[in-house]
Amino acid sequence: MDCISNRMNKIDASGIRKVFDLAKDMKNPVNLSIGQPDFDIPDHLKDKAIEAIKKGHNTYTLTQGIPELRTEVRNHLEKRRINPEEILITSGVSGGILLSLFAIINPGDEIIIPDPYFVMYKHLVNLLDGKPVFIDTYPDFRFTAKRIAPKITSKTKAILLNSPANPTGVALDNNDLQELANLAEKHSLLVISDEIYSPFSYDSHHKSIAEFYDKTLVLDGFSKSHAMTGWRLGYAAGPAELINQMTKVQQYTFVCAPSIAQKVGVEALKSHVMQGYIDAYREKREIIVQGLLEKFEFTVPNGTFYIFPKAPGGDGEAFVMEAIRNNLLIIPGNVFSEKNTHFRISFAAKNETLQKGIEILNRIADKI
Repeated sequence: MDCISNRMNKIDASGIRKVFDLAKDMKNPVNLSIGQPDFDIPDHLKDKAIEAIKKGHNTYTLTQGIPELRTEVRNHLEKRRINPEEILITSGVSGGILLSLFAIINPGDEIIIPDPYFVMYKHLVNLLDGKPVFIDTYPDFRFTAKRIAPKITSKTKAILLNSPANPTGVALDNNDLQELANLAEKHSLLVISDEIYSPFSYDSHHKSIAEFYDKTLVLDGFSKSHAMTGWRLGYAAGPAELINQMTKVQQYTFVCAPSIAQKVGVEALKSHVMQGYIDAYREKREIIVQGLLEKFEFTVPNGTFYIFPKAPGGDGEAFVMEAIRNNLLIIPGNVFSEKNTHFRISFAAKNETLQKGIEILNRIADKI
């Protein structure tokens, strides 16, 4: 159609969706592909949603979000020693990423992104006429100041950080974060810190770069921590000037985050029932690590619910196709990377499903 804009040529359909299309004829697959918790939203939060609906909280809210949720978010962040100037409630972290990039990118601006990366980063930067600058973090997947520094130019606008990271599961330690903060400060760069997996930190308490550097935009939400993926609720917290511009963009795009979800978010941040799920995911990590240890090369994830092994034979896409032929659904690494050497496993699944997946993966590796 001649009505389609040229900018649409800058983005591809989601590689994950392509894999799902290839796998549509699979019967009862062993599914280790989905990036969402395998537990359901807690019942008391469902009840809160029903209560909100019945009380008539079904209308637009303030663009920046209901005051009680913004207050609860601020209290939550202050407990983590993060003191943002301003807070905006967003339609998921994805909404926050889009709003922030809309607010900062001029044509040709460079945004520094780790490789591997969350699929949205690259395509949104391209869509907005920016330039993604990839930092090769293989083989240990550490997004460090030493690796970033040579890629900074006069056109660099921001560093996009994801810790713990999708798809690798790697989280930066205090030293990494401090050095990255020093580098950003030296060049007066914004850091956009995607912290949606912050609760899923298994070996130490999660640390945010916002604890080290004020010019940080923290993006977080409820999709992973409370299994609210379909509720589309997140928040952005950081410099007031940036949040104000993001709020303007939200007025003309999302309008506001879902009103009912906002009411649930207030209760969710007061809830401590999620720790049991985090402990269960720590156990799942051990199951997948021990199960793949003999036949696969990988960096042990210290966060998220993903692991990113190197494909035996070195071709991630070919390995995934073989897995699909064996009724196992996983994601090729080139969906998340400029390379095609690895593949992503989500261990957000029942332990029985993990064991079945491990058995199939090891069986395939034995044949290569």
